[in-house]
Parts: sequence; structure tokens; C-alpha cells
Amino acid sequence: MKFIAAITLVAGLLAGGAAQAQEAESISKASAAAGHWLALLDSAGYGESWAQAATIFKNAVTEADWVKAMYAIRAPLGAVKSRQLKSTQFTKTLPGAPDGDYVVVQFETRFENKAAAIETVVPLLEKDGAWRVSGYFIK
Repeated sequence: MKFIAAITLVAGLLAGGAAQAQEAESISKASAAAGHWLALLDSAGYGESWAQAATIFKNAVTEADWVKAMYAIRAPLGAVKSRQLKSTQFTKTLPGAPDGDYVVVQFETRFENKAAAIETVVPLLEKDGAWRVSGYFIK
């Protein structure tokens, strides 16, 4: 009986380790996607950022409205002076969003005209296996 319990414990630990490895890989890929997407915003590629966003994002805001919002919100901040990864969190649920594989990625960003900002980028693993941004917030 102790042998079966030990095997069950080892199997559970291995499964937990595999899940952690998969989560770490998801965080890595999602963070890379967030960085690439932010580079589009940094170069005023607002239309392209919309085009490369997740379907849920594109269903929530039209390209024209997104571009208009980014010119109103992002452009006045000026150029990015520095951006440091602050935190990442893998989650299956977010308020107001369908369940899925999300990574909430936060950056501490310093802009030319704003000394301290927190950018939150939320990539979502889409059905085709690609991580695409489903949300962007700046404060």
C-alpha cells in the first residue's frame, strides 16, 4: 500500500512539474508576443497593432477607433525612454473575458513626457496556437 501511495505521489509531482514547465513556456511566448506588439505601438504602428491583435480584441474595437484612441492617448506620451518587465501571471480566467490561456504582462515604462507608467498587456493563446494581444491598459 505504501508503494502505491509513493508511486501516486511521484506521478503527481511529475505532472505538477510538467504543468509548471508548460506554464513557464506560455509565459515566455506570451511575453515575447507582448514585446513585439508594444514595439508596433512604440513606432506609431497603431493600425498594424490592431491587425495583429487577438480576435476578441478586434471584435471589441474597430481599427479606426483603436487608431484614434492611440493617437489621443499614446502619442502625447512621447517616445519610450525605458521599459522594464515588472510581472507576469498566467491565468485561465479574466473578468469580462471568456475562459482561455492568458498571460497578464506588466511593464514599468518611462516615456519622454511621462516619467512613470505601468503598461499592462494581456496576450491570449488563440486556437491557431499563436499568442495575440487581447487587452492593453496604461496608467
